[in-house]
Amino acid sequence: MLLQRKALAILGWLILCGGAVQAQNGKLTLSVEKIMRDPKWIGTSPSSVFWSEDGKKLYFYWNPEGNKSDSLYSVNAEGKNLQKVSAKERRNLPGQYGTYNYAETKKVYEKNGDIFLYDIKSGKAQQITNTVERESSPAFSHSEQKITYNKDGNLYAWNMANGQTVQLTDFKKGRKPAGEGKNEQRDWLKEQQIALLQIVKDREEAKELQRKQRLADAPARPKEIYVEDKMVNSLTLSPDERFITYQLISRPKNSKVAIVPDYVTSSGYTEDINTRTKVGDAQNTYEFFVYDTNRDTAFAVLMNDIEGITDQPAYLLEKEAKASTAKTTDAKPKKAELRSTAIYGPFWSENGKHAVVVARSQDNKDRWIMKLDPATGKLTLLDRQRDEAWINGPGIGYGAGEIGWMPDNESVWFHSEENGHSHLYAVNVNTGKKKALTSGKFEVSDVKMSDDKKHFYFTANKVHPGVKHFYRMPVQGGEMVQLTSMTGAHEVQMSPDEKTLAMRFSTSNTPWELYVMDNKKSAKPKQVTNSLTDEFKSYDWREPEVITFKAKDGADVYARLYRPENAKANGPAVIFVHGAGYLQNAHKWWSSYFREYMFHNFLADQGYTVLDIDYRGSAGYGRDVRTGIYRFMGGKDLSDHVDGAKHLVEKYNVDPKKIGIYGGSYGGFITLMAMFTEPDVFAAGAALRSVTDWAHYNHGYTSNILNTPYTDSTAYAKSSPIYYAEGLKGALLICHGMVDTNVHFQDVVRLTQRLIELGKDNWELAVYPVEDHGFVEPASWTDEYKRIYKLFEENLKE
Repeated sequence: MLLQRKALAILGWLILCGGAVQAQNGKLTLSVEKIMRDPKWIGTSPSSVFWSEDGKKLYFYWNPEGNKSDSLYSVNAEGKNLQKVSAKERRNLPGQYGTYNYAETKKVYEKNGDIFLYDIKSGKAQQITNTVERESSPAFSHSEQKITYNKDGNLYAWNMANGQTVQLTDFKKGRKPAGEGKNEQRDWLKEQQIALLQIVKDREEAKELQRKQRLADAPARPKEIYVEDKMVNSLTLSPDERFITYQLISRPKNSKVAIVPDYVTSSGYTEDINTRTKVGDAQNTYEFFVYDTNRDTAFAVLMNDIEGITDQPAYLLEKEAKASTAKTTDAKPKKAELRSTAIYGPFWSENGKHAVVVARSQDNKDRWIMKLDPATGKLTLLDRQRDEAWINGPGIGYGAGEIGWMPDNESVWFHSEENGHSHLYAVNVNTGKKKALTSGKFEVSDVKMSDDKKHFYFTANKVHPGVKHFYRMPVQGGEMVQLTSMTGAHEVQMSPDEKTLAMRFSTSNTPWELYVMDNKKSAKPKQVTNSLTDEFKSYDWREPEVITFKAKDGADVYARLYRPENAKANGPAVIFVHGAGYLQNAHKWWSSYFREYMFHNFLADQGYTVLDIDYRGSAGYGRDVRTGIYRFMGGKDLSDHVDGAKHLVEKYNVDPKKIGIYGGSYGGFITLMAMFTEPDVFAAGAALRSVTDWAHYNHGYTSNILNTPYTDSTAYAKSSPIYYAEGLKGALLICHGMVDTNVHFQDVVRLTQRLIELGKDNWELAVYPVEDHGFVEPASWTDEYKRIYKLFEENLKE
């Protein structure tokens, strides 16, 4: 018995410390060390899938041999003749990204900073530029007789017929040189000289004649436009080649950039990394201009008369209302101010008659789609999307979003969350009539119109929020034909002739593989790659159950559930919190959190029930879930985890005193909020690379959700864990990379000092000197997760 106990103790120690243990039957027994090795032990999935221009080959990056880096492979359109691409063939491939002419017989692209024109039928490329400077953003002119491109912040056009290159703009840094100005005394002396002395008069007349002759003989040049220290962006030539539109970006002069010290360097010295400003600091501002070449003049496009341009966010109006109520004297009404905006585009109709632009308010509460008259700069409102939280969603994003022209050349299609989920709409630019093309409690993304302009192709999670299928639909709306059939997610690339679909597909327990199938409903997909190693396949990976439970406000919350094979009554449980906030993880495809997925299998093997929740703020469920965290991070997103813990106790017989929680980034933030504000629910927590004070995070992400610290300080105080540290009761593990350029190490340094001052002693900090926000080194991953497992073993098990 003594020897048996010693053997069991050694086995338990090996598992706890991450030692690799192999079962007697040859099946893989999981351990932390095994899971956290270089991911190549799993097998490397194919990535960056693209078709050859003639559609005869399918290219992708892959690494079946476990080399240091992936190599380019190819198969034919039927998925046969799999082979590694030679270096010569790879170098001769045209650039993957570029633009096509209307007939899609030619493609123009940038490669190594030069511009190339590719003839698809002959397979030959013509090099247009060959300079040490970088040329970029090539495009065909509307007439397809020229190719435009950017160089040194200016727009150029190359004539395909005669090979002539013309500079279309002349933007110059700095201010326009000031003339000598009017000086009455000097002008009087000059006029006196000309009147008194014939030689002076003759010479002045000769100089003026020479000046006029030089001007008459000089070739036409674009107008000099001085942009001071602003950056020129988004240069676009109109179809009639009369107008050039552009954006000017002004960088703030008084913003302060946070510095992250790098301690482990080749020089032996600490080296500083410049990162970003903090939320609320001065940000870039944007202006949109039209250069009319006929009139040789440039003018700004203004949104002064557009509906909603002066509308202030509701939270500011409430704040102002409270302030005015508190005042005893009558105050003059505040003058409405124009909000700062950024305009994207223009997007021209194929017939060249119409242009639309997309504008975003910089507070991100509004998105406008407008018709542009380039001759006058007049904007006509077509659609306004307003969200008191913030504008986003699939196909919308933070820039122009997905947008394009319908076949009639009079309507544009775009995404909107008007009905609560991101769907396709079309609006007529002449009548303003708008039509919903898709609808329902699902989201549409990755939209492409067929070459014959009869159908849309897109991805949607119509069947289940955690399943992504590829669909075809008539361009005017109607039946959505589901083309894919396997349960999981499909990332689809159509062949140039649109007859074949190449797709990466995965399930919740099998990583991504490459398939090809006919572009037909119910067509059978053919698997091209087999990437998994025998070692990985030797373990029976769980297919986590995707469940729902009710939140306390009645909302349905989706989650992944991992259960031990022989779950014991009153057993321990761990809740995992995914990062990013706006991300989906309770789905039925291979997770980007693959290490955590494997760790959850390991925990289940050790008797833990694991719950992985798509809390409020997550992607995939529409606008209300996406914005459920507005002005209070650590509100509904945290209560969803509390409700998840309750569900584990009530339905899965988990001991309410044996529940732990962990996560990274946003997940680390939620873990801290859970340990500080719900200490009776969670006995232990591991907060990884966590935000501790949102006032120290970046502007682009944080200002959308919490506004800015100086305008909405209450939201920041409610949402930042550092204010609640005194509530810590359970065991807390904090892990952070010291060169984290996203969530700075300073975050946990400040929290550490707060915990010290509060006299807390049930916490520990593990630092990783060479790691950024996303860990890279297997040793770091292993150390971190051994600590997490130890935390749970010591605090959730008797």
